[in-house]
Amino acid sequence: MDNSTRPHYHHLKEKWTAKNKSLQARLWDKHKDSLSQLAIGSLSGLMMLSSPGISQLSPSQLSVIQEAPISKHAFLVADLSHVLPKEMRPLSEEEEKKVSDVFSRYFSFKAIAELDGKKLNRSYGLIGQEQHLARYPGDNLGSHFDSEGQAQQFASQGMAPGLGAFGYFVPSKQHLTEKDNLREKYYIAVQTFLVPDYVQRLAEYRDFFRFRKMLVVNPQNGQAVVAVIGDAGPGEFTGKHLGGSPEVMRHLERVDGSMRGPVIYFFIDDPNDTIPLGPVNL
Repeated sequence: MDNSTRPHYHHLKEKWTAKNKSLQARLWDKHKDSLSQLAIGSLSGLMMLSSPGISQLSPSQLSVIQEAPISKHAFLVADLSHVLPKEMRPLSEEEEKKVSDVFSRYFSFKAIAELDGKKLNRSYGLIGQEQHLARYPGDNLGSHFDSEGQAQQFASQGMAPGLGAFGYFVPSKQHLTEKDNLREKYYIAVQTFLVPDYVQRLAEYRDFFRFRKMLVVNPQNGQAVVAVIGDAGPGEFTGKHLGGSPEVMRHLERVDGSMRGPVIYFFIDDPNDTIPLGPVNL
C-alpha cells in the first residue's frame, strides 16, 4: 500500500515522529547539562495533542503517544539554566526579573526577589542543613512529631540548642495551631543581618522578615517548596547563604551527604495568606 492510500493517521504519525526526533535531538543538545539526570519523557504527546490532526487519530494511537509523561521539572530546570549564572554569585536585578518570569510560567503565585521595597542580601545561594526549632517552651524531640513515621525520618537531625531568631513560634503548647506547626516544619534561615541598614531599621525588618513566605527552588532538579523565614543565619564563615529545616532539605533532595547545594529563594507575594506551606506540585 503506498502513501496515497494509507490511512491519514499513519501519515501524520510518521510525519510527527520524524519531527519529534529532530526536536528531541535539538533540545538535548541545548540543555544536556541540565537534563542529564532527569527523564524528560517523550515530547510527542505535547506535540500531537496540540496538533490539528489529533482528531484523526485512533484511541489506541493516542494511548501510545501518551505513554511517556512529560516532566515539568525538567523543563523548569532547562528554563532556569538559561538565566542563572554558571558561578555561585548574587543575581543582578535583570537576572532576578528573568527568574521571576520563569517562575510565573510554572507556579500559580507571584515569586519575586524584592517585596515592599525590601530585599535580602542575595536570592541565589548555597543552602545547608538546619535542626528542628522549639515551637513552644518545653518542646522537645519526644513531642515534636505528628507521627512515629515522621520521627523515624527526621528525629536524627536533632533540636537546635537555642531558639530561632524570632523566639518561640507560640507562647505555649495550648496555642499551637497547624499553621504554626507547618511554619516550623517548613522554615528557612536567611542572612537578615547582612541586609543593608538592618541594624538601623531593626524593628521594621524584624517584623517584615518574621515568618515571611518564600519560594525555595532547587535549580538542579526543579523541586520546590513554600517555606517561611523562621531563623537568621548561617554565619558568613560557613560559606553557606541560607539554611533549611530537615523537611525542606528532604523535599529539595539536598540529602546527598553534603547537605548543601544551590537554591533560589524568592519572596511570595501573598497578602491574603492563601498560599499553603510545603512542597509545591508543578
